[in-house]
Amino acid sequence: MPPFRIELRSDTQTTPTAEMREAMAQAVVGDDLGGEDPTVRELEDFAAEVFRKDAALFVTSGTMGNLVSLLTLSQRGDSLLVDPESHVTLAEAGGFAALAGCSVIPIQTPGWLTPEDIEPHISPVTTHSLNPAIIWTENTHNRRGGIAWGPEVMRSLVALASVHSLRIHIDGARIFNAAAALELPVSDLTDGADTVQFCLSKGLGAPFGSMIVGSSELVQRARRTRQLVGGGMRQAGVMAAAGLIALRDGPGRLADDHQRAKRLGDVIDDLPGLRLVSPVHTNLIFVTWDPAVLDLDVFVTEAARHGVGVGGARGDVFRLVTHHQVDDADIDEAADVLAAAADVASSVAARA
Repeated sequence: MPPFRIELRSDTQTTPTAEMREAMAQAVVGDDLGGEDPTVRELEDFAAEVFRKDAALFVTSGTMGNLVSLLTLSQRGDSLLVDPESHVTLAEAGGFAALAGCSVIPIQTPGWLTPEDIEPHISPVTTHSLNPAIIWTENTHNRRGGIAWGPEVMRSLVALASVHSLRIHIDGARIFNAAAALELPVSDLTDGADTVQFCLSKGLGAPFGSMIVGSSELVQRARRTRQLVGGGMRQAGVMAAAGLIALRDGPGRLADDHQRAKRLGDVIDDLPGLRLVSPVHTNLIFVTWDPAVLDLDVFVTEAARHGVGVGGARGDVFRLVTHHQVDDADIDEAADVLAAAADVASSVAARA
């Protein structure tokens, strides 16, 4: 049994559906390291088709997908042009530095990079300067309210990259959420990117795995890089089978997740001591609190006591996330539980 009856801590907390479990049990498998697993090959071909890219590579996680992409695109000493609150800089154990030997050029953004943001940070490379090499984007942005950005941004970045001989990587862990929010094919959001990483888990609902998509040449290099970091797999079709179902069925459910997140966000914004950091764009709800009005630890504990999982503090913000295993009835119940938890937490803060 999951730890909470209604799980709102993350969309990574979903469990495999009955259909996924059946597909995993019946999967036709082979040695993926030798290119002999037919289910993995089917998943990779399908992912490449969806993104209108030449090829795709199955990897164990989004972190591995980002690292393999970075190692494939960069040389030691290169720099990433990146929002400092991106996942690669905050939540991937410093792999960009420790393993890729890269540095970051931090660029504060509202959730997406633009040429106007980037150009002041590009100057002739000298013997002592940083070497900008990769425009590193995130769609949706995990720390900026789940903001989705569209094709016009991508086109402008591609043009800039062409002028300055830069590569473009998209950390698209939740890029299908962006596509659903913008009502566009996901391929429209990635046209011109050298590499894209996206998660089969999170909103799509698989228990395992991510994909890298790109040109045939880059993906072939990435396949070798995956082996370099210990990511070669054997009978991986067992997991790819669940990924196929997630990629086939998951995107069509995401609009419902977004609608439920907006409903819950409206409720939270009316509770004492709580305020949305930004409008709810996709399935991520970012909330801040006034400690003089509400004790957050008490709020989270009270919600948990009544079966609702709420993400803990990340600095001065906490997060709730909807997904396909949270339905309309769950949102109604969660709203009541959170309202009651806020009342208790406000009473505690008032006595402090």
